[in-house]
This record gives sequence, C-alpha cells and structure tokens, in this order.
Amino acid sequence: MGNFTFKKWNNIVGWSLFALALSVYFKTAEPTMSFWDCGEYIATSAKLQAGHPPGAPLFQMLGAIFAGFALNAKQVAFAVNMVSVLASAFTILFMFWSLTLLLTDLTAKETENPGKKNFMILGASAVGALAFLFSDSFWFSATEAEVYALASLLIALILWSGLRWGRDMYNPQGNRWLLLISMLVGLSFGVHFLALLTMPSLSLIYYFKNYGKITIKNFIIANIAMVALLFFVFAFLMPYTMAFFGKTEIFVVNNFGLPFNSGTLLAFVILTGAFWFGLRFTKQKGWALPNTAILCVLFILIGASSWIMLPIRANAHVVINENNPSNAAELLAYYNREQYPEQKTFYGPLYTESYAGLDAQQPYVDDKPNYERNNKTGKYEIVNQYKGARQNMDNAHKGFLPRMNNGDMAVNYMEFAGAPSFRINPEYDFADDLAHAGVNVDELSDEEAAQAIGSARAQLEGVIAEFRAAYAKGEMGNTEYDKFLKSYGRYLIVDKPTLAQNLAYMVDYQFGYMYLRYLMWNFSGRQNDEQGTYDYLNGNWLSGISAIDDARLGPQEEITPDMANNKGRNIYYMLPLALGLIGLGYHARKDLKSFYVFLVLFLFTGIALKIFLNERPFEPRERDYALVGSFYVFAIWIALGAFALQQFTQRYLKAKMLAPVALALALFAGPVLMATQNWDDHDRSDRYTAVALAKAYLDSCDKNAILFTAADNDTFPLWYAQEVEGYRTDVRVVCTELLNADWYIDMMKRKAYTSEALPISFNHEQYRAGTRDYIIYDPRTDRRIDINEFMDFIHLDDERANVALEGGKTAHAYPANKVRFVVDRNVVLKNKVVPAYKHDSIVPFMDVDLPKGAIYKGGMAMLDIIRNNNWERPICFSGRSNDDADYSWMKPYLQAQGLVLKLVPVRTEIPEDARPYELGYVNTEKSYDTVKHWDWGNSGNPKIYHDPETRHNSITFRSNMARLSDTLIAEGKYDKAREIIDLAMEKMPVDLFGYYSTVTPFADGYYKTGSKEKARNLLAQLTRKYQDSLGYYRSLPASQQNTMATSIVTDIERYRYLLLVMHDNGDTALYEREKKTFNSYNSWFSRFGRKDEI
Repeated sequence: MGNFTFKKWNNIVGWSLFALALSVYFKTAEPTMSFWDCGEYIATSAKLQAGHPPGAPLFQMLGAIFAGFALNAKQVAFAVNMVSVLASAFTILFMFWSLTLLLTDLTAKETENPGKKNFMILGASAVGALAFLFSDSFWFSATEAEVYALASLLIALILWSGLRWGRDMYNPQGNRWLLLISMLVGLSFGVHFLALLTMPSLSLIYYFKNYGKITIKNFIIANIAMVALLFFVFAFLMPYTMAFFGKTEIFVVNNFGLPFNSGTLLAFVILTGAFWFGLRFTKQKGWALPNTAILCVLFILIGASSWIMLPIRANAHVVINENNPSNAAELLAYYNREQYPEQKTFYGPLYTESYAGLDAQQPYVDDKPNYERNNKTGKYEIVNQYKGARQNMDNAHKGFLPRMNNGDMAVNYMEFAGAPSFRINPEYDFADDLAHAGVNVDELSDEEAAQAIGSARAQLEGVIAEFRAAYAKGEMGNTEYDKFLKSYGRYLIVDKPTLAQNLAYMVDYQFGYMYLRYLMWNFSGRQNDEQGTYDYLNGNWLSGISAIDDARLGPQEEITPDMANNKGRNIYYMLPLALGLIGLGYHARKDLKSFYVFLVLFLFTGIALKIFLNERPFEPRERDYALVGSFYVFAIWIALGAFALQQFTQRYLKAKMLAPVALALALFAGPVLMATQNWDDHDRSDRYTAVALAKAYLDSCDKNAILFTAADNDTFPLWYAQEVEGYRTDVRVVCTELLNADWYIDMMKRKAYTSEALPISFNHEQYRAGTRDYIIYDPRTDRRIDINEFMDFIHLDDERANVALEGGKTAHAYPANKVRFVVDRNVVLKNKVVPAYKHDSIVPFMDVDLPKGAIYKGGMAMLDIIRNNNWERPICFSGRSNDDADYSWMKPYLQAQGLVLKLVPVRTEIPEDARPYELGYVNTEKSYDTVKHWDWGNSGNPKIYHDPETRHNSITFRSNMARLSDTLIAEGKYDKAREIIDLAMEKMPVDLFGYYSTVTPFADGYYKTGSKEKARNLLAQLTRKYQDSLGYYRSLPASQQNTMATSIVTDIERYRYLLLVMHDNGDTALYEREKKTFNSYNSWFSRFGRKDEI
C-alpha cells in the first residue's frame, strides 16, 4: 500500500466501523427513557430546562435539536437517545483514527514491507475499536440519554487532536490543533468534566516533543505542571471566571445603582477587552507562546459558553428549574454543586466525627453568604446569617486522605477497617448527668459528691464492659456498635480511622472493588448484572477459567440455573484482558514516552478519578459508566496487542498466512467474543418498563392529585411522562428529597401545566436558604395543639419563637410534637375523599406525633401543604420510602390504591415493622380498576432484556397486587382476585423477574380462589428455585457458607413458608410429600439450627 492507498483505506475502514457502531447502537437503543437520570435529561433537553448540578447544557441543547426531529411526543425520548448513539459511533471512528496514528508513529522506523505493515495497522486498529464498541460499560452508555457517551466522544476527539498536534507541532500553523483542543475542552464543561482528564496527557505530548533529553528533574517538573494545568482549568479558570461575573454584578448594582445584569454585561466587556488587549499586545511583541496561551483560554471560554443557556432558561421560570441558576452568583453555586454535601479529597472529616459532637474550640464556622435580588431596592442583599452558621464537628476527627468520611456509612466502613476503639473521656463531667437525674451536686458534701460521681462512672463502665463482652462473643455486630457509640458518644473518646486504615480501604474497596472489578467486567468477564455488595453471589468479575473462578467464588459448575442464565453473565476467558496486557507491554517496550502519555490518561480516568470521587460502600448503583475513559485506553492496548501478535508471527514464525491468522484470532478473542456475550444484556429494544412505571404511578392517583415521591426512580420517570408525553399533567409531583431547597419550594408555588400551584403559606423570605432549614423541638406545652396554632408559631419571626443553641446561636423552634388536624367531614364527603363504605369510619380529627428532635424545611412545607389543602386535592405518597417524614408522619391515615398511598381521614392501625405496601387499608374498587388499565410496557415479553431496575420494581408491583388480591378474597370477590393474580403472573413471570418471596402470596391466593392446580404449579416453580439455591450453597466450602449464613437461613425459611401455604390451605397430600424433601435440604445446614417440618 502506498501512502495514498493507506489514507484511503484508513478512511474506508474508519467510516465502516462508524456505520457498524451506528447500526449496533441504533438497533439496541432504548426506545423510550431508561431509569435513573435519563428521564430528567430527556425532559430537560426536550424543553431546554435546568437539570441537576453541575449541569449538561451542551448535551441538553443537542438533545433539543434531536428532539425536534421526533414525529410525535412518544418519539422524543428515542430521538434524544440518538445523541448518545451518534456520539458513541463517532467515538469509535475517532478511536480508530487515533489508533492508526499511534501505530504509524510507533512503527515509523520499520520500513520493510510497508504494504503488509499498513494492513497490520489497519487490522489491529479495527480490533481495538471493535473491542471498545462491544465493551460492557461503553455499550451501556451508548444506548440511553446520559452524558457519558458524549463525554467519551470528547475524550476521543481531544486525544485524536492531541496526537495530530504532536505530529504537526513544529509545522506552520501546527498549533491550530491546540486551539481545537481548547475548544473541545471548553465544550466538555457543557457535558461532563471527564474529558478534562485528558489534559495531563496532552501536557506530556508537549513535554516529550520539546525535551529531547529526559532528566529526573524535568520529568518531575513536567508531572507537577500537568496536574497544575488540570487544576487551573477545572478548579480555577471556570469557577473564578464565574466568580468574576458574579462579584462584578453585585458590586456594580449595589454601588452604582445600575439595573440588574448591568454588572454581568460590564464583566463581559472587561473580559472581552482583556482578551483583545492581550492578543494585540503579544502579537505586537512577537510573543508567540503567550499569544497562543491567551487564545487557548479564549477558546476554552467560548466552548464553555453553552452554560449561558442555564441562566437564560432559569429566568424563563421553566417547570424544571433545579437550583435556579438565574444569575452569575447562582451559576457558580450550581457549578460547584453546593446543593450536595461538601467533599474533601486530601484533608477533611472522618466518619467518627458523628460520635464526637461539635469542636470544643471552634464549634461553628462561617457559611457562604447567600445573595438574592431585592426588586424593591434594586440591590442584591445577603439574606442568610452566614457568620458562624455552619456546624464544625470535632477537628480531632479530621485527617489526611479522608476516605472513610460518611457517618451514614459507618457500619460498612467497620466491615473494611474494623470497629473504632473507644474509651471513657476522663474529662467528662458526670455532675451534669446527676443534675439531669435531679441530684444537685452543689448541695452534697465533697465525699457524697465524689461517691455519686464515682457511682455514675461505675455504672457507665459496667454498661461498656457488658457491651464489649457481647460484641466479642458475636452477640452484637457493627450495626449495634454504631448505635452504641452514637448513644454514648458524649461520654467517650472514639479513635478516628488511621491514615493506614484509610489507605487500606482506598486500595481494597475504591481501587479494587470499584475500579479493578469494573475493568475485569469489561475485559475478563462478569458474573451477573446484579448490584455487587462485596459478597460471592453478585456483581463480581469472572474469568471463565474454573481454577480461578472456583477459588474466588466457589464451584461454578454448581451454580443455579438462574445464575447460569442471567443475561449479564458474560465470559471472555480473560482473552481481551490478555490482549490488552500484551499491548501494554508492547507499547512500553516500543516507545516509553508514548506509553507514559497513555498510561497517565489510563490512570487519571481510572485511579485518580476514584480518589476524587471517594466512593462509599455501597453506592445506590454500579458506577462503571464513569470509567469509560480508562477502558478506552485499555482498548487501545488491545489494538496494540493485536498488532504485536501479527508482528510476532511475521517475524519469528516466517509463514505468510500466519499474520492474517493472528489478526483473525485477535478479532475472535476480543470483539467477536465480547459482542456475542454482551448482546443479550445490552439490547434495550422493545423495552418500555420505565415509562410504564411512571404511568402506573400517575394513573394510581386521583384527578388533580398531589403526589409526594422520594427519590430518582419514582421522580424522574414521572417528570418525563408529564413534560414530554404530556401524560397526567394534572398531578403535581413533589419530590420530598428536593423540598428542603428554597428554589424547589418556589417551583411548587407556581402553576405547572394543568396543575395549580401548591398551597404553601410561607413567603420566600421565610424559607430561603439559611432560614428555617431545620426547626428544633423546644417543648413549651404537653397538650396536643391544633395544626393552625402550630403553623402560626412556626411562621413567627420573633426571638420568642426561637431556641438557643451552643455558641450563642438560635434556631426556629416548634413548641409541641403532638399536633391535631381537625377534619371537615362535609368537605371530605363533598370531594369524595374516601369510598362510600368508609364514610362511617371518617375520624373527627387526625393526631400526628412529630419527632422530638427536629423537622426539616421539607417536612414543614409538607405539613403546610396538607393543612392548607383541606381535602380539596387528593394527596398521595409513592410509598418508595419507609421514613415517617416522607409521609408527613401520617402513616396511620392512608389508603392503598394502585401503587400509591392516599391520605384519608380514616385511621388504620400500623402493623409492627410494617413496610410501605402494608400501610393503610386497600380501596379494592379503585385499585382493581387502576391495575386492570395499566400499560405494562412489554414487561411480560421474554425476548426483551429485563434489567435489574425493571426486575427490582416488580417488588412494588407484586406487593401491591398481592395485597389487592388478598383484600378482594377477604371481600369474597374471588373472580377479581384471580384476575389480578393471573395478570401479575402474565406481566411479571417468575423466571424473568426473580424476587421469589414476592410471588408466594399469589400461590396462597390461587388456593383461596379455587385454582388449586395453578397454586401447585406455582409452588413447584418456587420450590425448585429454593432447592437450586440451597444446592448451590451446599457446594460451597464451610467458610463461605458461614459468611453467607443469613442468605442460607433466609432461603430455608422462605422454602418452609411454601410448605405452610400448602398446609394452611388444606393441601395435605402435597405438604406431606414436600416436607420430606424440605427436611432433607434443611439437614445440609443443621448447624444453623433451623427446625425440620414435622
């Protein structure tokens, strides 16, 4: 091949790979929205709204363009998904071109037989690009409306441009590539910050190109400089540019009396002038490098200008306006993710601070001032008491590299690092305890006082000794340890985790489990698609090699059919991994400089990212999608491995056809194997389960309802259904997790489509950030007070309505925790709040017991909404949380209908340890009609991929349907009950959805509706599942069985419950036959002490 021919074939093969990638991703793309953030991204893209921080305005604008091509509302989601599909296809194209550039440079000195060499380059590059095309994590992101596919494209474009810049650096206008890179870096701010992690590698390209002689000194300086450049762009350039706009705006408006936005315009003029002057001056002086540097900064800011969309749309008061980034100051807070808890990477608090209380020397520190516009004065005003407003926990519990820093994860941290040591604080004053017990130490003699204090201390020592003994014997675990420390923390000095423990946790969990495991998923194999929780059963990597897998995970030949048939079980026999490691070695041997450039990219998009993210055990879902940049580099090494194999066969085996054979083997060992294994669990076509869930929630609500939701997957899908498809826009969705934010309350006070504004009586000044963030219980009466009196007190902006805190601080208070809502029976009957057969059960008042600690702003708003609503609009709860606050502490007053729980003035006793779907009574007429009209989103189709979230949501569906069928049976409506059970079995087949304990009630229902054979068939299915599971546990070594004792005992008892269903429904013959089998399985685990069925 000549150069022209190579260039032609480089383009042909590249575009062919693009077409293949486009076809694969188009074929397997989700036809509508997916779970998690996708519903939000589609909704905010289609109508250009403000999503969650730190935002993705460029993605949203591209999504809006693509959405414009949708023929109807139901196609909008697929159109926005095409942003990821197209971006991923282009990623493969530029990856291929980067590979041919890299391999051409690496083999530039090899002039023998250039035609064959070019063929080998093209073939190996195709292998690497195809391996990434079919890799687990990248394929996952390529078929849904998320930012990671577009971020991957920017990584690919920046790397390709960097390689071109490295080639042309000394050519005339060679720095045009650097300007393109700067523009791409700026664009990445509008998508995701992942692409910024390419910058250290770009710095090294410059360094190696300009320093022929590498010394230890200049190498160290270069590495420091590359990190400094990254921090300059990410942590300095963008935030300080926004800060400049924000501070100029406030200064100009407040000091010169100019209109709002004048300062922003002035800042723009100043910045534009500074760039003009800098470029003109450096050009006149002939300073090429400073001139180029200024141009680079300018192009970064031009690329980042997509952020202007956010304040423009925020000021339009769009329906979804998260954090309201309406001006420069708010935009900076949005960029800095100030909505979320502050995270310290290098030095900060550790989880043990939750046991220690406030710092003795500096209990409070300053918060950030919150500026708001005052339209009356025409100025910006600080509206919060930010001086000393933030609690500062004990400084003794801060440390370097604070990996274990989240108090809510204390129990899980203990699993990794062990429980922290503690001792009694020798300086604790037990006189305070005696005073609380009614003993005034000052009235006692010194001897009596010492004796009383000694007795109190001895009592505490006894409690501690008893606890230590119970923990040592295993009678108490880490959960109890955590509770003990929180209960007795004021008496104790608890040791913080050491630096060594933090480092061990970082290496073990964050690098090992949350990085290396994902790398192995992509290039070795994956156990299943279940969420991993550091056990043997789920989420682990596989090799397909028995000796390795059996040693790590137990005998794989004994796994259950469910385990073997899980579509996420993908086995590559470590072949792609081996190719990548060969390529890594080849790269290092061939050109150490080039290797180091790619190694740095590999580490920064992998290990360094893990240090920054500081992930906790365990995240709500797997986080492999964030590591695609690292996997991208490994796929490059796969290409180099394929090239190395070809070169080896050509040079050393001296056979003409062996090089193509080696390429074919690499193709089959990598991309072909990965494609065949990954297709079934990456094919999202024909799946509509996420939107079906959203519509099921909305359809479960009465007309004009207010629906309180809890988190992502019962909120974002509903946003999509309403915003994009215009479905049930009469229902107002209120996310309790967001209701603590002032901007969200502002949103709720505005009309949205056909939903009227929520009746919130507080004005903005009474709930803005820093005001009533929490309200503390300060008992001033023992009586139960009316909700109106309660809310009137909370409305007060009077010192008498406050409570004193440590350090001279005050906070708003509530005077009683017992509140009464008087029920207007006439309004309830008029608005048909309860069914007719419950009219006699309507209570004259609803008594609510609030916590004796504090309630947060969101809880205050919920109580206010319910009070002011006065039964005019139905109020419902999604039931996705068990927290009393998410039900406004009104769990006894609920009615189950469909998937939601409706607030009603009918009291129903709460079963002990009740789960959400066990609350309230069931309105069978409403629920039956609702369930029969649900759109199930193709859920019963065995040909679609039932992803983990789809399967998990079956718990909600099944539990509510089982309760409905049980209630219908109790009412004697056997035919309707059987219909509901049949529907559940049809739409959520046992083999496709798992979660077998949620199916057992349907077997009981079949018996009770006279469908004995259906009951027996279902029980046979379930029995086989538990037998398979126990058979697998039996194959494990005793040590592994012991670690999984809870799972084993749970399956034994669930198996036993099947027998009880047979027995209790009079199927004695089946029971007698099956109990013998059960006892046989139970005997395998006799040491766990579970009784046989007699």
